[in-house]
Amino acid sequence: MNKILAILLVIGLSYTVHAEGVHVNNQAVQACERQTVGETEFKALPYSYDALEPYIDKLTVEIHYSKHHQSYYTKFMAAIKGTEMASMYIEDVFKNVSKYPLAVRNNGGGYYNHMLYWENMKANGGGLPTGRLLSAIQKEFGSFDAFKTQFSDAAKTRFGSGWAWLSVDNNNKLFISSTPNQDNPLMDVVEQKGTPLLVLDVWEHAYYLNYQNKRANYIDAFWKIINWDVVEKRFMKK
Repeated sequence: MNKILAILLVIGLSYTVHAEGVHVNNQAVQACERQTVGETEFKALPYSYDALEPYIDKLTVEIHYSKHHQSYYTKFMAAIKGTEMASMYIEDVFKNVSKYPLAVRNNGGGYYNHMLYWENMKANGGGLPTGRLLSAIQKEFGSFDAFKTQFSDAAKTRFGSGWAWLSVDNNNKLFISSTPNQDNPLMDVVEQKGTPLLVLDVWEHAYYLNYQNKRANYIDAFWKIINWDVVEKRFMKK
């Protein structure tokens, strides 16, 4: 046992010993799993192109992911290549994004925002969150329905292109916001800063093939495919 622990400590993981054996410290594992911007890879879509139908059609998902999202990633990697940002975590880049070239803000945000967007949807999703997240939503907004209305309104009233967010601030208080273009709550250029939990893309390319100019219909459909398990995991990590 001691030999095993010594080996594990060498590779940087923190362990605690209990009567039933060895347990990994989750924070240490998460730290080891984190990647710098320069190490970031373009993640595979977590489902097939047609998995979100009928709420988001196959062609929209394919174009959105393989063209728009891929382009943001490629341009972001080009913008940070050979700079100090390549060895930083993306959250730290966003904290100081105002001092970097606009290409970093636009393409870094475009890459990161879309990654969260794909992850917080799934086939046969929807319903309600559970546990601490649901309790926090009810405490902050009065009820889940009130939260749903406020979030939908933030998405509907975002002028032009942008995003709607549910985030948690440094005081563990939930808040709803919207951002233009590819900005997000981690950036130092936004009014309300926090850690994103749930995000909805309201750029026209996210819904126009199926919904045309009916953004409200797209927003209504979004509630049927939310992956609350992922949103809850984000909340629990905060």
